[in-house]
Amino acid sequence: MKLATWNVNSLAVRLPQLLDWLGQQQPDVLVLQETKLTDDKFPQAEITAAGWHSVWFGQKTYNGVALLSRTPAADVVHNIPGFDDPQARVIAATVGGLRVVGAYFPNGQAPGSDKFAYKMAWLQALQDWLRAELAAHPQLVLMGDFNIAPDDRDVFDPVAWAGQIHCTPEERAHFQALCGLGLVDAFRLFDQPPRTWSWWDYRNLAFRKNQGLRIDHILVSQALQPQVSACTVDKLPRKNERPSDHAPVLATLAG
Repeated sequence: MKLATWNVNSLAVRLPQLLDWLGQQQPDVLVLQETKLTDDKFPQAEITAAGWHSVWFGQKTYNGVALLSRTPAADVVHNIPGFDDPQARVIAATVGGLRVVGAYFPNGQAPGSDKFAYKMAWLQALQDWLRAELAAHPQLVLMGDFNIAPDDRDVFDPVAWAGQIHCTPEERAHFQALCGLGLVDAFRLFDQPPRTWSWWDYRNLAFRKNQGLRIDHILVSQALQPQVSACTVDKLPRKNERPSDHAPVLATLAG
């Protein structure tokens, strides 16, 4: 079973790239972030024609998430239950016995800002909800754009980024709290090439210079960990004309 996450940074712009990538990679489940579409504009027909089922949760201009799967999704949840949030950031569903949570974590803007306080509250609500989800669904995966680089090795210049958004001690503590629930960073289960990132700024030739961050993650429950046989970042879509600033991350479950 192949699982994937991709922040497409506007599905309207990136739909042809998405369809090409689906044809090449053939994932069983893919979660998308930053679709930036209202629900009535979601390209269900095109995705269905390509061979995938889809559920989605969007809003105008910003945010927006979706879940694509080879088999139909059941028990779909939008956003974090009990957390009042006008932003479309979470979609969860059960696919083939696997509980999949796709999330677009808040950016946070800067430490001390209102948006940072919202990020902290959102992260705490996510943790509280996932504790219950894991109890109900031992086979669970959390995938998405976390907007958190969990460790200095996930940052091209740790000194320059120290204390900056994505790299603050508070954000990293929340990432570790998610792991403390019984989730495991699939990428770190394997030896990985050094300086492997999932996001590169559009500015300053960051991709060409490989100056990026690893902020897109796949966390698997302990029950799933023995089945994970690979986890990689697919940099090829970042080389497209008019690419997303994020690359897809993929994990393979054996058996």
